[in-house]
Amino acid sequence: MIHGTLTQENNTSFILDEVGVRHFEERTIWDRYLSHWTGQKVFARELGQLDYNKKEPIIILWPDEKEPKEPFIDLYYNERLVKYFTSLLGHTAINVNGSIINYSHLMNENEIMAKEEYFYRPALGEFAPSPINGKFEILEDGRAFYDKFGRNFMRTIHRIRIFGLDTENFMSELTQSLESILNTPPNPAEPEKYRDFSMVSNNCATVIRDAFNVCGFPEIAGRFPRDLFVNATYHLVNYSDLDIKYTKLPQLTVMEAPMSRVSPLLNFRNYFRKNELRIFEAS
Repeated sequence: MIHGTLTQENNTSFILDEVGVRHFEERTIWDRYLSHWTGQKVFARELGQLDYNKKEPIIILWPDEKEPKEPFIDLYYNERLVKYFTSLLGHTAINVNGSIINYSHLMNENEIMAKEEYFYRPALGEFAPSPINGKFEILEDGRAFYDKFGRNFMRTIHRIRIFGLDTENFMSELTQSLESILNTPPNPAEPEKYRDFSMVSNNCATVIRDAFNVCGFPEIAGRFPRDLFVNATYHLVNYSDLDIKYTKLPQLTVMEAPMSRVSPLLNFRNYFRKNELRIFEAS
């Protein structure tokens, strides 16, 4: 892993470290990184996936951000992607001490990944949208375009950071659920999709809700991402002695993704709960 300043000089981009060494000068650095972070301190490393143009490992960059030293859990509500109907209700994911667990109707999106990959993957290689339809597509030549680059480039993300939970217990429950999904035999007609996924009863929100229920919060409810986010925040703020912080992570604008939108709250009680939560107003 490299740490240094993202630099552009004479139409060349590179990472300049503290002793003056230039890293990745002859490699492809996604130009959206340059538009957002040139002159800033960043981390960088290679990924296992290849850039389709140069057939070289993709370079991922991410900001130099301080991480908590004490155990924490982040609950994320991702606003909806306007170009996908299946994203109408948004998405939720969870971060346990820096490992982000993601659940999805697509099998290849059920995974545990480092924070930088979840938030900041570049739209290169298989992470990029298809050059033909701008969405998910596998071309006749076998190249896959999964359109799953960094989520913060694709959406605005709402986060509550929770201190004081038993993170080991949570991680155990979440990984058991992930293993169950990954071990589910596929539907031969749609092998790329999670066979038992249901938009109403078995989705990214319900899996995380069930983990909260098992780990000592049976009152937390919600079938859909934004409803779960508001409901969980309400109960954790009002009925626990946990330290809760809310943060809104605005979408980092790139041409590969239209601006996301807030999905509706489908449980009317959550409108009132959200309005009661001063934690949102103060952030």
